[in-house]
Amino acid sequence: MSPHTVGAGVGTATAVLPRRRRRWPATWPLSVLFLGFPLWWVLGITEFAFFLAAVPMGWSLISRRTVIAPRGFGWWLGFLAVVLLSGTMLSTDAPFSNTGPLGGTLLTFTYRLIWYLVATIVLLYIGNTDKAELPTAKVVRLLAWMFVVTAVGGLLGVLAPHFEFSSLLEIVLPKSIADNRFLHALIHPATADIQSVLGFAQPRPRAPFAYANSWGANLSFYLPFFLYSWFGRDGGWRRLAGWPILVIAAVPVVYSLNRGLWGVLVIGALYAVVQVIRLRGFNAVAWLAPVAVLAIVGALLSPLPNMVSERFSHQHSNDRRGELAIKTVESVIKGSPLIGFGNTRDVEGSFGSIAGGATLGCPACAVPPFGTQGHLWLVVFAQGLLGTVLFLAFFLVRFARHVRSREPITIIGLALLIFFLIEIVVYDTLGSPLFTLMIALGLMWRTDRDAPKAEVAP
Repeated sequence: MSPHTVGAGVGTATAVLPRRRRRWPATWPLSVLFLGFPLWWVLGITEFAFFLAAVPMGWSLISRRTVIAPRGFGWWLGFLAVVLLSGTMLSTDAPFSNTGPLGGTLLTFTYRLIWYLVATIVLLYIGNTDKAELPTAKVVRLLAWMFVVTAVGGLLGVLAPHFEFSSLLEIVLPKSIADNRFLHALIHPATADIQSVLGFAQPRPRAPFAYANSWGANLSFYLPFFLYSWFGRDGGWRRLAGWPILVIAAVPVVYSLNRGLWGVLVIGALYAVVQVIRLRGFNAVAWLAPVAVLAIVGALLSPLPNMVSERFSHQHSNDRRGELAIKTVESVIKGSPLIGFGNTRDVEGSFGSIAGGATLGCPACAVPPFGTQGHLWLVVFAQGLLGTVLFLAFFLVRFARHVRSREPITIIGLALLIFFLIEIVVYDTLGSPLFTLMIALGLMWRTDRDAPKAEVAP
């Protein structure tokens, strides 16, 4: 580097400034994670890619002189403390359950603890990084790209439902580890789960995620970012390309048999109408009417009505889910009401009904473990009533803080919060959905925090 001259004319002094260390762009952990996601799926490391992406983000936070947190963050810290404390209950017997081997319990407890820490890191990283270093538009485009990846993966699950292969990680790991039931689902790429939901074998898309319900949750979380990025003012060429992508996504949505996804998409559409009217007045209804008519006609002409009818005619899982939820709460109240049991437990026996056991026609009808069939029930069983209150309070506080905002990114974030609070009842959102939500919360917090400064700036 050439010296920088200070002053001018005779007697000027020349100072050689130290070479500045070149910094990586603040977007690189998210860019590597999301742009490389198809590759991470092939390698079998999609779940662990999130953990690796959190390492440089966490290091960046540690390197800062100060780290700020959003209002209500104390609720989340309290929840994390309960998660840690609940680990002392891993070997404790829970009513109506089998404790099982501590080794497997400790493995899944650690896995879930890491996910909570990763979610915390990404929230603080987004909120503490300046917009100039980590542009909101860049983050939105990355999440919109993930919608494209998820849509294509879902279509692949419909067209080639039996396609699966051994990932590189699966090959290099010892067979005893790779065949672990919990780990195998995470590292073994497959395009669909074959389930007897309608009384016969039916593929449910899952690529590039581990489970069919995870695919549905992730698609719904990425959709608002895709719509804003590809159909917004700066959409450019993406506006034209966006329509085929939506068609591609619609195919696996219809054939997913995913009632939670269907319901959330309907609620999302109603939420969008309310926000358009709030921001632009009732005159916007005239503009929304043609779009609504096209959407309704397209849905009626598709296989969706028949699929919905068939799906709601085969609701064998409803009794099982309802009974499991009741027994989950009952077990926690009787055994460990404050901090829960740290992790899931296998149910002892069955619920004494046809819905409580596996059959030849419905192997999935077996009673799932306590703490499954929804993130909410995991928190209730694993972290007890105290953990549940702290967990829900954090998200409700964040919703209340932003509900009146008119910023586009905040409106998107509020949609994700609504989706999340609905889906935690039926989906396990601890994973990439929670990661995406924390990104949205970070963007919302940063945007609304800086808004008053923008208003008074000269």
